[in-house]
Amino acid sequence: MRAVVCREWGPVDQLVVEERPPAPLEPFDVRVAVSACGVNYVEGLMVQGLYQVKIPAPFTPGMELVGHIVEVGGGVTDRHVGQRVFANVGIGGYVSEAVVRADRCLALPESLTDGQAATFMQSYLTGWFALTRRVQTSPGQRMLVLGAGGGVGLAAVDIGVALGLDVYAAASTDDKRALAAERGASALIDSSTEDVKARARELGDGGVDLVYDPVGGELGERCLRALGDEGTYLVIGFVAGIPQLPANQILLRNRRVVGVEWGGWAGRHPRENDALVAEVLALIGDGRLHPVEPTTYPLEEAGRALADLAERRVAGKVALIP
Repeated sequence: MRAVVCREWGPVDQLVVEERPPAPLEPFDVRVAVSACGVNYVEGLMVQGLYQVKIPAPFTPGMELVGHIVEVGGGVTDRHVGQRVFANVGIGGYVSEAVVRADRCLALPESLTDGQAATFMQSYLTGWFALTRRVQTSPGQRMLVLGAGGGVGLAAVDIGVALGLDVYAAASTDDKRALAAERGASALIDSSTEDVKARARELGDGGVDLVYDPVGGELGERCLRALGDEGTYLVIGFVAGIPQLPANQILLRNRRVVGVEWGGWAGRHPRENDALVAEVLALIGDGRLHPVEPTTYPLEEAGRALADLAERRVAGKVALIP
């Protein structure tokens, strides 16, 4: 089997692919021939040693993978050879073959391609957690999504529309805004040329109800002011840096700031997360949610995939194909 390896923290272009012997199979494990590996922004931070959780090198990055089971352990009764499954392995997902505990594998709706299946989990579970658990929304509310052409923002657009929200999508390129429009955004804002705050306030008759922010930085700070009375700013991530949110702008008009960190919550609340996953999969199966088909790279180009993602050179999601 082949694995992408970070031998030491540093630039993503230093990742290498190594040949490794197959891992042993324990009684409650399955062996999966991997067909697609999800690529996420945070994995680039891990490789560089910049993530808040430091992964000791050497290690194989990657959290999400999809493939077909080729072998089952003697204690496995609910999985079978040939079954297509998704697994969130936490770390070690950029591989051509994986050994995973059977109870960590999910059967997938046939409507999902391998690429979609390998890349929907982090983005869609973050969005569903944010908009159904961290806050309660009502149909007709107005939501501004920053970074709406990236994987996390695009999922928020899709989920917002499914929940009946009026979604305004801010993104920097035509192709990114086109993806948001395909998922039902009612208005598109060019974040490279327009004043996003002013345009959102105009669209929202003086202010929006929700700001969904995976971008942060100066744009996030400005867009706090796009909120109307009792509006909520959802802190999702900081790809442009941690915003300096002015406390006076939170106090004014009774605005709220809500942190969203699905991964840590899921680890502490596995049963509640199982329900969250089931809800999202049901909505995908019913055709109410529409994960994007990712841009794909061969396993050997993991470094380029992470660099393109970090530099926002791709719209939507990214996957590696072993």
